[in-house]
Amino acid sequence: MLTAGYQLEKEAFRLLSTICETENPMKLIKATLEKLDKIKEKPLFISENFLEETANETLLVDNEVKQFSIPYLPEISKTTGKPTKIFRSQAKNIETAIEVVADPTNDVCSTGSMDEYLKYFQDRFKRTRRLLRQRMDCRNAASIKDAFRMPPRSRIKIHCMVAEKRETENGVFLEIEDMETKATALIPRNASNQLLEKTKMLLPDQVVCLGLLKGRKSLLIVKELFFPDIPQNPPHKTKEAVNVALISDLHVGSREFMREEFNRFLLWINGKYGDARLREVASLVKYVIIAGDIVDGVGVYPNQVKELVVQDIFGQYKLASKFVEQIPDYIELIIVPGNHDASRRALPQPAISKDYLEPLYDVRNMLSLGNPATISIHGTRFLIYHGRSLDDVLAIAPNMNFHSPERAMRLLLKGRHLAPTYGQRTPIAPEKRDFLVIEEAPDIFHAGHIHVMKYGFYRRTLMVNSGAWQRQTSFQRNLGLEPTPGIVPVVNLQTLSVYPIDFNS
Repeated sequence: MLTAGYQLEKEAFRLLSTICETENPMKLIKATLEKLDKIKEKPLFISENFLEETANETLLVDNEVKQFSIPYLPEISKTTGKPTKIFRSQAKNIETAIEVVADPTNDVCSTGSMDEYLKYFQDRFKRTRRLLRQRMDCRNAASIKDAFRMPPRSRIKIHCMVAEKRETENGVFLEIEDMETKATALIPRNASNQLLEKTKMLLPDQVVCLGLLKGRKSLLIVKELFFPDIPQNPPHKTKEAVNVALISDLHVGSREFMREEFNRFLLWINGKYGDARLREVASLVKYVIIAGDIVDGVGVYPNQVKELVVQDIFGQYKLASKFVEQIPDYIELIIVPGNHDASRRALPQPAISKDYLEPLYDVRNMLSLGNPATISIHGTRFLIYHGRSLDDVLAIAPNMNFHSPERAMRLLLKGRHLAPTYGQRTPIAPEKRDFLVIEEAPDIFHAGHIHVMKYGFYRRTLMVNSGAWQRQTSFQRNLGLEPTPGIVPVVNLQTLSVYPIDFNS
C-alpha cells in the first residue's frame, strides 16, 4: 500500500494484522486498492472502517482444505472468517467458579451379579420414592400391601415401579411392584383423557405414584398417575454475564468428521471469525462443555472400520488433541465420555482413562468427569449426560422422533431418571447406588448423542441437545437419522438465553 502512495491509520493496521493471522492479505490489499482507484478524492490514510468494509465485501471461504492422510496427522488448517475490530476477551477477567456436585467415576464397582441387580433396583425405588414424597399430592402414599387391605371402593395412593405395561381391549394393564410385593392395576378404556395421555408417556421400570380405587378381591383400578417430575422453582442465574459453549459428538477419526466447520468454531472462539455480534458472544465464553463422543472409537457399530481415517483409538485421541489445544487457555474445558469413547459402555460411565487422554492433558488443563455428571458453574447447576438412553425413549414413547430430542429429554426430567427402561439398547450396570436418578433438578440439562441440535424449556430447566460435528454416516442413514451438525448452542448464564451459531458456512 505504501508503494501505491497510501498509509494505514493505527487501528486499520491492527485490523490488517488480525486478518493476516487467518488469511493471505494480498486479496484484501488488491481489493482495497481497486476500490480506492474508483474514488475521485483519494485519502492519504486508509481508515479502519474503510478496510473493514472492504474485508466484509471481499473475503470468501475459498482456502484449500487439506484432507486426512494416514499415517500422518494433518495440520489444523485455518478457515476464512470476517474479522472486524481487535478481539478482546471479557472472559479472561472472569474468575473460574466450578464445583463438581456428582461424578460416578470413583464409585463404580459392579460385578454384574444377580444380587447387585436386586440392590440396584431397590436403590432406584427408594431414591425415586423419596422424590415423590416431596410432592404434596404424593406425600402420604402407602404400599401395595396397604391397598390390598383396604375394603372395596376405597381410594388409596401407592408408590410403585412399573414392571410392564400391556394394552388390551379393556384398557391398559400395569404390572407393578414395590419393596414387598407385586400386583396388577388397570387403567380402563373410559378413563379421563388426562390419565390416558399420561399413561402413553409411562415407561417400563419407572417409579411413579398411582391413585387407586380398590375393586373386588385384588383388583386395583387406576384413577390418577403422578410422575416424580421437577419443581417449578425459578432457575439459578449468574449476576455477571458469562457464556458457556455446549458441544458434543465430535467423532474425531471418522471420515465424516467436519474438520473445516470445527476449525471455524475454533477461529470463532479465538475471536477470529464472525461479525461484531458473534465476536461479542465469543468474548464472554468462559467454559466449553463436551458431552461425549470426542472420538469415533473402534468397533462401535458394524463395518465402522470402513468409515475411519484413523483406525487406532490412541491415534484418534492424539488427533483430537490437535483441535482441543486451540481452545484458549482462559476457557475452562469440561468433558464426559460417550458410547464411542474409551470408557465402559454401561451406564454410569467413569471418566475416560488418562491413558487415552494423555495427548489432551499434554496440551491443556481440563476437567474430565464420568457420565452422567452434575456440576455447578457460578451457582448454575448443569446436568451433563451423553444421552445414550434417548434412543430407547424415542423408540418406546409415542409422538417421538429423532428431529425433536428435547421431547425425550423432557420425559426423562418428568420421570427423574436418565435411563428408566432396563433391557433396551442402553446397557446399565447394577451399581449399589443408582447414579441415573435425577435427585436435584438441574438449571441446564445438556445432552448429545442424537446429532440433532435442539433446545427448549421444561418448567425451570433449560434443555439443550448440542448436535454433532459429524456428517451423516451410512449407519445413521439406515436408521433414518438426519443430523443437523456444525451448530453450537451458546448459553448466557445471566439470562439463560441460547445463541445457536451455525458454522456450516
